[in-house]
Amino acid sequence: MPLPTADTPWPPPQWARHYAEMQRADAWYSGEPRRLDAERGVGRPAERRRLWGRRAATQRPRPDRLHVPLAGDIAAMSGSLLFADMPAITLPNADQVTRDRLAVLLDEGSVHLALLAAAEQAAALGGIYLRVTWDRDMVPDRPLLTSVQADAAVPEFRWGMLRAVTFWAELPGSTSATVYRHLERHESGRIMHGLYLGTADRLGRSVPLTEHPDTADLARSLDRDGDGQTISTRIPQLTAAYVPNQLSRTHRGSPIGRSDYDAPIYDQLDALDTTWTSWMRDLRLARSRLIAPDAYLRDLGPGNGASFDDDREVWTGLRIPPTEAGAGITLAQFTIRVAEHAQTADALTRQAVTSAGYSPQSLGLAVEGGPPVTATEVEDRTSRSMTTRGAKAGFWRQPLAGILGALLAVDREIIGTRITPDRPTVEFGSGVAESMQSTATTLDLLTRAQAVSTATRVKILHPDWDEGAVEAEVAAILRETGAAAPDPVDTFPM
Repeated sequence: MPLPTADTPWPPPQWARHYAEMQRADAWYSGEPRRLDAERGVGRPAERRRLWGRRAATQRPRPDRLHVPLAGDIAAMSGSLLFADMPAITLPNADQVTRDRLAVLLDEGSVHLALLAAAEQAAALGGIYLRVTWDRDMVPDRPLLTSVQADAAVPEFRWGMLRAVTFWAELPGSTSATVYRHLERHESGRIMHGLYLGTADRLGRSVPLTEHPDTADLARSLDRDGDGQTISTRIPQLTAAYVPNQLSRTHRGSPIGRSDYDAPIYDQLDALDTTWTSWMRDLRLARSRLIAPDAYLRDLGPGNGASFDDDREVWTGLRIPPTEAGAGITLAQFTIRVAEHAQTADALTRQAVTSAGYSPQSLGLAVEGGPPVTATEVEDRTSRSMTTRGAKAGFWRQPLAGILGALLAVDREIIGTRITPDRPTVEFGSGVAESMQSTATTLDLLTRAQAVSTATRVKILHPDWDEGAVEAEVAAILRETGAAAPDPVDTFPM
């Protein structure tokens, strides 16, 4: 299917509901008060009792509201649970040259950091797209693995599998009247690029890529014998992959994932902001002040009027003679409801985190103190988070393996390296790091029981080492302990 040519509505109307859901999730993820106000829908009857979306009687924004970035913390926690440690990516059937090349692509391409950021954004928006591309001017010796936000893509699925996707972006220089959009369509064996000049809600007409500086360089890469919009990838694999965050609840049967906030937890997030705003209001109202008669205060002079200084500690509130009974200086100090607000905020936070699929302890809400715990005890306390992590890892494993296979194929066909591309295997670890003391105790017990070899003990202690490093360490241990088998030549000289 080619790129759109007619003046069609944009974004496509059939994706309007998905984009609206992503827009709402993105507003909470960003934590910007202006966006939260816009997403709450000012004037809706159902929104009147909520903090965000309401305005004061003057219809001006209320600057006294506070936002707790819990939504952003949940997304960041999700990304860290998946990619705090890089998953094991191996090529069991490939030669050593291909394995070494994959290691270079992962390291020089900062793939670990890219996946960490992508997983966080997927948790917020419901999914993320991984894309293979290249830029021979900027990086001439390797292809690039990048991510694209879910609200900047129009995918096409067949049997739940991604068969094509069109990425789009509004380019600099656009105005309220005219909008430049760059469309990048990934299909099997090719990538198509198009530049369109339209309006805020219409795609507009197709114009040459050279009409905008951000797309002018792409014109040099197009296949001259084709339709003037296509770049051949020379591989059968799709150079894009979609990773859903979790299965959708509102769009049953859809391959589009759902946000961690779509439990939904928007009411808890709004209530948490309401609690913090109320708490800070108590602090403002409870500032200590002295109430004194007018005669006790300095007169500003006739015609100067009156004003209220919010930080003034001595102020007038009683116009009574100073000689009258009870007319002395009075201290005004209101109560700050610290415990009530703290308990409410803690309960709302725990409920929101639990509804999102995580254990409160994963967000640092566990009770501090007590003796050190083992990795098994940590996993028991965070079992809900580990279950959610395991489910998300299952959604990541196959798309990540497929896009890395496409990365190797593009590296050979476009960059020209002499490798044998293959689809790697991706395995996520347990996600719970064993303490050094606990690991040492385990190894000591296994050694006493004569249940493991030296090589196995080294692998347990250093799971990230390759076979060569393990063999070298085993040999060094055996030499130092004198457990190495003697050379027969030294024992029985010829």
